[in-house]
Amino acid sequence: MAMGTRKKRERQEDLWVARSEIVGTPAHAFYDRLNKVLDQHHFDRSMERLCRRYYKGPLGRPSITPGVYFRSLLLGYFEGIDSERRIAWQLADSLSMRKFLGYALTEETPDHSSFSRTRRLYSVETHRAVFRWVLKILCEEGLVEGKTVSIDATTLEANAAMRSLVRRDNSQKYEDYLKELAKAAGMDNPTREQLARLDRKRKKKGSNKEWKNPYEPDARIAKMKDGSTHLAHKAEHAVDLSSGALLAVTLQGADQGDTTTLRQTLVEAGEAVAELIEHEAETAPAEEPKVNLGGVEEVVADKGYHSGPAVQYVNAAGCRSYIPEPDRGRRNWKGKKDEQKQVYANRRRVRGARSKRLQRKRTELTERSMAHMYETGAMRRVHLKGRKNILKRLLVHAGGFNLALIMRKLVGVGKPRRLQGALAHIFACIDWFLLYTWSVLRTGSGFNIARTEGTVTL
Repeated sequence: MAMGTRKKRERQEDLWVARSEIVGTPAHAFYDRLNKVLDQHHFDRSMERLCRRYYKGPLGRPSITPGVYFRSLLLGYFEGIDSERRIAWQLADSLSMRKFLGYALTEETPDHSSFSRTRRLYSVETHRAVFRWVLKILCEEGLVEGKTVSIDATTLEANAAMRSLVRRDNSQKYEDYLKELAKAAGMDNPTREQLARLDRKRKKKGSNKEWKNPYEPDARIAKMKDGSTHLAHKAEHAVDLSSGALLAVTLQGADQGDTTTLRQTLVEAGEAVAELIEHEAETAPAEEPKVNLGGVEEVVADKGYHSGPAVQYVNAAGCRSYIPEPDRGRRNWKGKKDEQKQVYANRRRVRGARSKRLQRKRTELTERSMAHMYETGAMRRVHLKGRKNILKRLLVHAGGFNLALIMRKLVGVGKPRRLQGALAHIFACIDWFLLYTWSVLRTGSGFNIARTEGTVTL
């Protein structure tokens, strides 16, 4: 066989190429199956009906269809793509993604500016409606019960820098503020090292009441999971503990405590379950209901969510709380009789065996949703500005997470890369079987397989 060289392959491309001569590729098995699920539930027709109010007549520049826009954001979850620019580049580069969106080789894929404009055009309520449309599919598949809900939160690094902070009262820059402090301390012309040393010695220097980022006013100064300090947002999940499905996703200020943000997330989870009960009554009135008719009845969280008013609010919402209580010593219950009653009732439930089972399940399923959305889903650091813009992307991202649960039930994997890993595992098992058969034929007995740091010893 002769070796080919690049010089022999250098040639001028033909101006016209017959379609029959173009090398075609089969559709990606995962995305092909996902498209069948979406078509089965009339995804494009539902999205067009939902977004029709944003367009007026046939005049004007043609836009990307709602189905293409939401499919592209779903690709951001399944492929772990963080920015809309990279989504647009990936669509132009990948043939399988073109087929997933329904674009031919002769058609130009959407630019990132089209995604940005469409996102600004559609409201948060529209994106939330898409998220709940996916929840209805999970309801039809029997993957949502809605009785026991786990709530947890995490921080997302904002698209803003700490060095750009200004004071809220007079918009003074942080560096200028430090120079004033240095002059007051007797330093006429302080160097950057002296300013940094002065800043390290100060206490309570990062107050959200005094400082803000002028380019991202919704971001808040917060400590991240790794201990570093950044401008951040707080994402909170409500997870159905029967299947791990996401019932609600909220985005709130990173400086707000868990006991404060709990209320909004619980309300949205309750609204989602109520909507599923209504949907189930309309579509399958004769069948046995899969969603709990009583709505959300139990709330599970970690000890960061425990406080007297929080436990009292959960009880007022008609739910039982399973929230571990941190050690605060003796408390004064004077004038707080009802709060004391609810705290003691929560304490008794937490000590039971059911609470321990629920906490183990909370740790598994809630942390899994955050790992898939923010680690492998690449949304730990956001590339958008404005809480509404980020929430729009998060809602579709969460819809992708819920679609992955359906795909896991149908084909056994929830992401396309997991499908590749499954195929590699199958081939490895076949290889091992052939080795075992060869060993039996050669020696009359099998062999022991010992794994040591990725190697196989026979």
